[in-house]
Amino acid sequence: MTDGHPKGQDQPLVHEALVVGAGFAGIGAAIRLRQAGVDVVVLEKASEIGGVWRDNTYPGCGCDVPSALYSYSFAPNPRWSRFFAGQDEIRNYSLDTAEKFGLTGLIRLEHEVSEVRWMEAQKSWRLQTSAGIFWARFVVLACGPMHVPVLPKIKGMDTFTGVQFHSSRWNHGFDFKGKRVAVIGSGASAIQFVPHIQAQVAQLTLFQRTAPWVLPKLDAAISPRWQTLFEKHPWTQSLLRKALYLQFELLNKSLNYHWLLKRIQAQGLKNMERSVKGEALRAKLRPDYAIGCKRILLSNTWYRALARPHVQVVGGVQEIQGNKVIASDGSACEVDAIIYATGFEVANPPMASRVLGQSGEHLSAQWQGSPTAFMGTMTQDCPNLFLTLGPNLYTYSSAFVIIEAQLEFIVSAITTARRQNICKISVNPARYKVYNQQIQTALAHTVWNSGCSSYFQDQNGRNSSNWPWTTFTLRRRLARFAPQDFLTETRPA
Repeated sequence: MTDGHPKGQDQPLVHEALVVGAGFAGIGAAIRLRQAGVDVVVLEKASEIGGVWRDNTYPGCGCDVPSALYSYSFAPNPRWSRFFAGQDEIRNYSLDTAEKFGLTGLIRLEHEVSEVRWMEAQKSWRLQTSAGIFWARFVVLACGPMHVPVLPKIKGMDTFTGVQFHSSRWNHGFDFKGKRVAVIGSGASAIQFVPHIQAQVAQLTLFQRTAPWVLPKLDAAISPRWQTLFEKHPWTQSLLRKALYLQFELLNKSLNYHWLLKRIQAQGLKNMERSVKGEALRAKLRPDYAIGCKRILLSNTWYRALARPHVQVVGGVQEIQGNKVIASDGSACEVDAIIYATGFEVANPPMASRVLGQSGEHLSAQWQGSPTAFMGTMTQDCPNLFLTLGPNLYTYSSAFVIIEAQLEFIVSAITTARRQNICKISVNPARYKVYNQQIQTALAHTVWNSGCSSYFQDQNGRNSSNWPWTTFTLRRRLARFAPQDFLTETRPA
């Protein structure tokens, strides 16, 4: 296939919309656009859909948002086996949902997008993929913020003589039994897989730069009786979803009040002190920043695992020498394997280096390490292009709440363009500037900007990640597309 059309056709086939990525954002976009009668195709680089839940298969991998809320509101799953679902179950939910809504024929697997270029003459986007060229009037980039793993730059990494891998590229062929293992990083993935592998290894050394806040995870199996109730009476699960949504909104709100924040921190300290008795280890695991400044984690097993006699916690990594890993405090250990639990490119999305807007400049060059967008959804110089889970949309809630709010806007924009014969939608520069100034002003006195080092801050020290207000506000502002708030062009009669 060339130019996205059958051989011999004079003009390229221009789809009304192309979605890049078949994770939950991409699947949701395809469902909503198709329901609106939009001609849509999904381009996915992998051989299977599922996004982050396809890629992350490490032991203990699961979600830290309850399953009833971590799912589409329009596609509830009454058969979740646990209050917090595991990776396998979430991945299967993505597959089942895509099949249920008839997306199989719309998804092009093994179509990696290498370039997304705006063509002004055609008022369309030209997408170069590993399987040919596609054209679309509108593009939805649903590539996900936790997509490309980050490997730290450590002196001597290339000298390591054992096995090393990132947690999102888990080596399932490695036998942990009796091995000496170093884990670099103590974030969301480490707190899930460390308790699982520590029972197998002879020695585990955790290299931790900053101790995380870890709250108890109120998890439990969901009995068949409850599953049947949710299936026969969907309103019961809907009510649970609403209650959980409000609970997460209250958590977000609580982080703005010092006295409430202290009470939440007390729960985190109690969670640690229940399992860790020695003061020396407690001192290493006690965070020195306000809860919420970095991502809040949930676990009932993390501290128990670190309190085991064959597990030690040291500072960050300074250097690797052969099979020896040296910590910043000078202590060293010999290991057979290194696992990098060092997260993803969140504040610097790699897809930006593949997008060329109407100026011909890459989006990454425009952002210069500090991504911005209007309502996290549209960015300057990129007409007719939408982002999902874009800059400054992270909040302590379910990603599905954010995604569905954005999809309301995206579908409204595309269907409005169709009705009003609009061929080009651009962000109003004045509104764009004011909005991003308001975001940074609102963030200035929040816990996210209170001084700790986190992936919420980009390479320039700017908070490119967090949404400073409630998701009620977000949903209201994204409820519909208002042409008067944008610059639009109509097609000639």
